Amino acid sequence: MVEQKATNITWHEGEVTAEERQANLGQKGCTVWMTGLSGSGKSTVAVAFEQVLLQRGHHAYRLDGDNIRHGLNKNLGFSAEDRAENIRRIGEVTKLFADAGIISVTSFISPYAEDRDKVRALHAEAGIPFFEVYVHCPLEVAEERDPKGLYKKARAGEIKGFTGIDDPFDEPANAELVLSTHELSIEESVQKLLDILEANGIIKG
Repeated sequence: MVEQKATNITWHEGEVTAEERQANLGQKGCTVWMTGLSGSGKSTVAVAFEQVLLQRGHHAYRLDGDNIRHGLNKNLGFSAEDRAENIRRIGEVTKLFADAGIISVTSFISPYAEDRDKVRALHAEAGIPFFEVYVHCPLEVAEERDPKGLYKKARAGEIKGFTGIDDPFDEPANAELVLSTHELSIEESVQKLLDILEANGIIKG
């Protein structure tokens, strides 16, 4: 649990309801949380998914792990503590986007189940739909892809604490969707994401 350091603060309620935001945008907000190994295809699928949503007239915004570390989380490293804080912050941001009526699409390794569960609980407490998507890819396939050359560096000992090599990845036990990207095309993966949003009344087919 993160300690509340600020004192003398009071939550200020607004006048606009979630229903009013939804009516204004013509859609419900939600978070689509993509988790998986580096090289599993999270970012590739997220980019394509965001584009299709916008082409269909939906309001969506993509939050990418590396991109966020260039700004909001630039002061965080890759220790277990920093990884947890990274995901905590993103969980709060995605909740805000979704509360505003946006379909928030994230692509973060988010290796620890405990951290992902906290984000899920945060959304549940706020009554915001949350879909955990396990972008599944065998380690050997992800390592063969190695788009950023990170596995090669990790194997050479140049990167310590690399997920899948010398740091664990907790596979989701109850993900709403599993995308096996070594078997599915990008188009097929995107369609499965659209299907789950349609099935849950977030978007219309």
